[in-house]
Amino acid sequence: MKKRVLTWILTLAVVGGVVAGIVWKLRSPSEPEYRFETAQVERGRLTSSVTASGTLSALVTVEVGSQVSGRIEKLFVDFNSEVKKDQVVATIEPMLFQADVRKARANLMAATGNLARAKAEADLAEKQHARTQGLRAEGLVSQADADTAAANTIAAKANVEALKGAVEQNRAALYQAEVNLAYTTIKSPIDGMVISRDVNVGQTVAASLAAPKLFTIAEDLRKMQVDTFVAEADVGKLAAGMAVRFTVDAFPNRRFQGVVREIRNAAQTVQNVVTYDAVIDVGNEDMALKPGMTANVSVVVAEKDDALKVPNAALRFRPPAELMPAGSGSGAVAEGGPPGAGSGRRRGGANGAGGPGGPGGPGGPEGGMRRRGPPGEGEGPQAFRGGGEGAEGGAPVTRRTVWILRDGKPQPVRITVGITDGTSTEVLEGELKESDELVISSSGGPSASGTSAPRGGGNPGMRRMF
Repeated sequence: MKKRVLTWILTLAVVGGVVAGIVWKLRSPSEPEYRFETAQVERGRLTSSVTASGTLSALVTVEVGSQVSGRIEKLFVDFNSEVKKDQVVATIEPMLFQADVRKARANLMAATGNLARAKAEADLAEKQHARTQGLRAEGLVSQADADTAAANTIAAKANVEALKGAVEQNRAALYQAEVNLAYTTIKSPIDGMVISRDVNVGQTVAASLAAPKLFTIAEDLRKMQVDTFVAEADVGKLAAGMAVRFTVDAFPNRRFQGVVREIRNAAQTVQNVVTYDAVIDVGNEDMALKPGMTANVSVVVAEKDDALKVPNAALRFRPPAELMPAGSGSGAVAEGGPPGAGSGRRRGGANGAGGPGGPGGPGGPEGGMRRRGPPGEGEGPQAFRGGGEGAEGGAPVTRRTVWILRDGKPQPVRITVGITDGTSTEVLEGELKESDELVISSSGGPSASGTSAPRGGGNPGMRRMF
């Protein structure tokens, strides 16, 4: 009897233990799994370029104005009219100026007559002075009469000289009146096309302080230029003779070609942003481009036809800390600065403080203030602009770490990078081959129940204070 009781007790204990184990197993949380998003390493054409915006304009643009005031009598050209040099484009009512010419001519005639009379009087005074001198020698006239005759002669000659000056003044006044009359006929100074007309027939123009603008004439719209505003960080990459591609909003599916003519040294500062004017020569044989159009310019800096390239998102990715290889710390340390150095100013996004994978950077240990630095490992043409500066040495950062998915886990691979187009970056050295799967973001894991964004795929531009 006791044996049977003991057997039942043992059986119940075993069954209870099994049941308890099953219940514990069911109630205990399973270890969360990570999910990785990947992208393949590819081969293809890669173009590094500098982008900017600018405005199209003619090579030579002349504003035709009026040097005299008056009412517009006639207009001989309109918008888009082709004109030749010295062609009459408008006239101003000439009546007042014709009257000024007649008045000046009459004044000149009067001054000429006065001069002739003064010459006759001077000749008469000289003859009288000669007779007085003869009579004085014979004692027939007094010395006072002789002196008066001499003075009259000198005065008559001086009057002749004064009237000569008056004649020249009136002649100059006549010339000025004739010039003003000629200015009532407005002529084109160059061959070209009228791109703007600012007056109408009957409108009065006043040229008292500045010449009023009547027309704007472009010399030759078959040759144009684009004045672009290039950021100071990119201007060092440009040089005269570089090929340029650009689009305009009027023809979004058409790419126009051009060549950099010059980079002007005069800086322009707007809201603390420094830019330089890069002038681009553009052909416009079909007259499709118009002055004033906005051009979205892309200057080709470097091109590779068969480059091994990786997506820039893979360069920014850092795996969760619990999946990091032993001894790797918080992430791979970029070359060009001591490991973990982050006290200095970082530019180019090196893997120190403020860079991806470094303390305070995306994917790195959270502490202090997280901030976004320039896109060293981010997107955009500046991603690998010669690399960033190390915290102390300042050497160019050209090496990066990417994470390749092997056996379901990310493994680090060190690579040397080259040019970038803002989306993909060239691989110069490293144990990567075409079709390798690179991790660009992760989700799940211990933080799956939280509200944090997928690792490596969030917006690196957000700032967060702790």
